[in-house]
Amino acid sequence: MDCYGCQHLDPSICGPSYTFGIYSSALKSSQNYDQSTLDTVSVFKDIGATAGVLAGLLYSAVVSTDRPRRPWIVLSVGAIQCFLGYIFIWAAVSGLIPRPPVSAMCLFMFLAVHAQVFFNTANVVTGVHNFQLYGGTIIGILKGFLGLSGAVLIQFSNTFYSGDPISYLLMLAILPALTTVLLMRFVVIEKTEIGNESTHLNSLSKIALIISCYLTILIILDNVFFLPTWVRLFTFVLLLILLASPLGIANRAQTEDSVSKTKLQSTDNSVEYHQIPGEEQRNDQLMMVTNGEMNVIEAIGTVNFWLLFSAMMCGMGSGLATINNMNQLGQSLGYKTVEIHTFVSLWSIWNFLGRLGSGYASDLLLRELGWARPLLMAVALLTMSVGHIIIASGFSGNLYLGSVIVGICYGSQWSLMPAITAEIFGIRHMGTIYNTITVASPIGSYVLSVRVIGYIYDREASAGDNSCSGKHCFMTSFLIMAAVAFLGFIVAVALFLRTRRFYQLLVQRQLKD
Repeated sequence: MDCYGCQHLDPSICGPSYTFGIYSSALKSSQNYDQSTLDTVSVFKDIGATAGVLAGLLYSAVVSTDRPRRPWIVLSVGAIQCFLGYIFIWAAVSGLIPRPPVSAMCLFMFLAVHAQVFFNTANVVTGVHNFQLYGGTIIGILKGFLGLSGAVLIQFSNTFYSGDPISYLLMLAILPALTTVLLMRFVVIEKTEIGNESTHLNSLSKIALIISCYLTILIILDNVFFLPTWVRLFTFVLLLILLASPLGIANRAQTEDSVSKTKLQSTDNSVEYHQIPGEEQRNDQLMMVTNGEMNVIEAIGTVNFWLLFSAMMCGMGSGLATINNMNQLGQSLGYKTVEIHTFVSLWSIWNFLGRLGSGYASDLLLRELGWARPLLMAVALLTMSVGHIIIASGFSGNLYLGSVIVGICYGSQWSLMPAITAEIFGIRHMGTIYNTITVASPIGSYVLSVRVIGYIYDREASAGDNSCSGKHCFMTSFLIMAAVAFLGFIVAVALFLRTRRFYQLLVQRQLKD
């Protein structure tokens, strides 16, 4: 059950950074921030949610010394940070403590969301260790549930707190940390029978799709109808049942693996219980076609690292800048509060679809057609550029279409980038290298959120209430972000051309296996 089951439950409620739009207005009004100041705080959220070098180093240290290899220490550190960060933000917004200086609020925000990279590192890197031949698929599943977490948390809030932002902040302090502590013992590096991996992972993907469809229906119903309390409770209980359903797959997978290993033991006493026939040979073959198992210093010295870093700075940075300003963007275009909350909730769905879809598709296209993952990354960045242009246009309903495109393309990068990292630089130090590359995201977000969006918005805003109405408030900003995403597309094409031969060798090796 450790490999398949509970790993998805943790990320499914441990990605609150994507719901900043739910409480950003309350934070802005309670602390008397202008838009640039709010964007500065949101940038520290982005830094905390992506700067995971410490998490990667801690993970590498834990899994190399702890037996059995259970990265519970990494998850525990994340849970502590989550509670402390959000509890201080809640206390400030609710007026329980005096208004803190902006620097202190930035620290609280950083601490709160920095927990996410510890959760993320423990789950994703463990998943790649356990399912090495289906790295894209398992990353897509785990990252997908992380993307869904925003919608799950908002449903929890709407059911029990009627969407109150102050109560929502208190929930963020308690629920993710508590869930992590309860489930962290199930996250363990434990190899599974290779023959059954694809079947079980496909079953998990189907359940994830069912959950996303169910959440989409709930979000639309919330937007169209006023649902009574008993209906909200009933639909939320169904959601919990769906979230727990992968445990059945985990139990079946564990049973099949145990039976298979028992049969192997009875036929060949030289095979230990925990070994998988052919696994060591397969791993050696895969290492031969890579550049070797690089550490973070060696990886930083390569051109491929900086190409991947630059592409992520353009794509992830512009995607984060979009979600961070979704509330103010919707207000400027005249959308109602319930519609804006719908955009934020649906962003989680599109984010999920991008993560799950790109992870599965990149594995399939790599095995069947030999398409390198950087090619899919380039396509996603080009499409994201189109999405930014649609948002900039300001036509009626533009946020519905634009947020779908940008959300899916943004999510796809979070599945493609870790898989590319593991393949090009090896999985031994994947946690550290992958989290070093994610630093590109807050760098891009800072430039675009504060220096572009925040600056232009404040320049257009009225002096009285620091607010702006009309499509001119964000048009120039999103045209600039469209150009940035297109630059990322060019960089991703360069990475594809440099690694095309490498991926051809990788596919040949896998086919021989």
